[in-house]
Amino acid sequence: MQKNIGRKRLKGAIPRIGIRPTIDGREKGVRESLEGQTMGMANAVANLLSKSLRHPNGMAVECVIADTTIGGVAQSAMCAEKFERENVGVSITVTPCWCYGSETMDMNPYVPKAIWGFNGTERPGAVYLAAVLAAHSQKGLPAFGIYGKDVQDQDDTSIPEDVREKLLQFTRAGLAIAWMRGKSYLSIGGVSMGIAGSIIDEKYFQDYFGMRNEYVDMSEITRRLTEEIYDKEEFTNAIKWVKEKCKEGKDTNPTEVQKSREQKDKEWEIMIKMTMICRDLMVGNPKLNELGFGEESLGHNAIVAGFQGQRHWTDFMPNGDFTETILNSSFDWNGIRQPFIMATENDALNGISMLFGHLLTQTSQVFADVRTYWSAKAIKRVTGKNLTGIAENGLIHLINSGSATMDGTGQQQVNGKPALKPFWQITEEEVEKCLTATKWDAVIHEYFRGGGFSSNFLTRGEMPMTLSRLNFIKGMGLVLQLAEGWAINIPDDIHQILDERTNNTWPTTWFVPKLTGEGAFRTVYDVMNNWGANHGSLCYGHIGSELITLASMLRIPVFMHNVPKEKIFRPSSWNAFGTKDLEGADFRACASLGPLYK
Repeated sequence: MQKNIGRKRLKGAIPRIGIRPTIDGREKGVRESLEGQTMGMANAVANLLSKSLRHPNGMAVECVIADTTIGGVAQSAMCAEKFERENVGVSITVTPCWCYGSETMDMNPYVPKAIWGFNGTERPGAVYLAAVLAAHSQKGLPAFGIYGKDVQDQDDTSIPEDVREKLLQFTRAGLAIAWMRGKSYLSIGGVSMGIAGSIIDEKYFQDYFGMRNEYVDMSEITRRLTEEIYDKEEFTNAIKWVKEKCKEGKDTNPTEVQKSREQKDKEWEIMIKMTMICRDLMVGNPKLNELGFGEESLGHNAIVAGFQGQRHWTDFMPNGDFTETILNSSFDWNGIRQPFIMATENDALNGISMLFGHLLTQTSQVFADVRTYWSAKAIKRVTGKNLTGIAENGLIHLINSGSATMDGTGQQQVNGKPALKPFWQITEEEVEKCLTATKWDAVIHEYFRGGGFSSNFLTRGEMPMTLSRLNFIKGMGLVLQLAEGWAINIPDDIHQILDERTNNTWPTTWFVPKLTGEGAFRTVYDVMNNWGANHGSLCYGHIGSELITLASMLRIPVFMHNVPKEKIFRPSSWNAFGTKDLEGADFRACASLGPLYK
């Protein structure tokens, strides 16, 4: 199966990492003695990042180092010019010595910045770090300070583990910022069933993410279906693949209202074409130009999209579950490839949450309803049985109307354990397992009058996962909440009883958050009770600390998380807003600075 590594499907240059080696500008002895060590630090950081990180499309990350060490404002300007030319989206300054802070600092207000000041006694790199961070704070240009815990010798060229972790955490978040800038959120349709997350507010896309908004009515899908504006050769291959790989499951509708085989086959054809059309709307398709549809071939440069579906579409056409599932998965009839990010019900706030997770981890994301909190007492009452182990304090039923990514089956593996992986690490065998674990149940016509099929699977545990959600609060702006926890296994007989009480044609993930005994994480019930919306984005891994770092770059406060204090990494200026109550300090810092692009 083909892997589409390195495919560039969005317009705009791939962001690079800029390394700025700053130095004491005094010549005739001082500067000359430091050139080798300073450039050595820059090369070591570039080597670490280029070997450790990849872009979401599988390409290796590239680093750009200033042509010379930076000893003053003239060389700062030369570096800035080079970085702009080379499309640098993340800036890391390194130094082992004293430098002239305000003269050597990076002044680009939109590029995330970090400074690593070498912790050595021979030269005052840490003194420069403190001075330049103070300059950043004074000028309203937040920067992340990286200061190793242990003193190193002057000739030590290694990067300590604590410094390494912060460099990687900062850079992953910074690259996410760079990827979003200038891209689009595409609304396919409008507001779904009054869900506030699908009320698109352009202001927060522009002010917080540097993104633009694009809109098409769902009638555009009807037009492209009617006028056959899609690649017919691809459709032939797609329908063959779907018939072979996507097995139908149950039809729970009353016999008298079930669709005929002919009707169901027609719905499959429409759903496949819808998938191709929505993808083409997002990123374009050069094949359409060959068919004489030049404008349609360009797409909307959408890094994320949302499909309204309910109810203006689903009352008379097959629903969007298949389309959303296939696009959000890491594979389709064309092979293993980078997932697209497509929000159900055009919930843009959850779509951006999914985008955060994808850009930080390169994995597919699970869109889910945060549906039900099951206490141990309630489970005992309805099943007659007790849950033990990690689920003994209750669990949360994450379930969606059939559109969750097939990667969410948990059939991929890392070190022999269930996982979701970047697409370039996924094997053909794992794809087959994901497909086999997914059945396509006929939709319940009470919900979807126009028919269609919903993916249905049970997520395999145990997997570390992070549930997150952006919310918009009037008078405050965007806020983020997150909960690290686990996707878990429960006994089949208990699952069947609990699952049958809701909609058993939809995919289920049983989620248990990590409890701290305090605040919103005192109990599982408190996590559910404090969740800010009906949807959440589920990402593989415990990425709460990286989400917090990313949010601070965008000036989005985090009002609910269970990340240990020692793992939180924010710009140094956040300390001035309070070092005891970190949550309150985060709100004050974000309010003072305002959104990144405002």
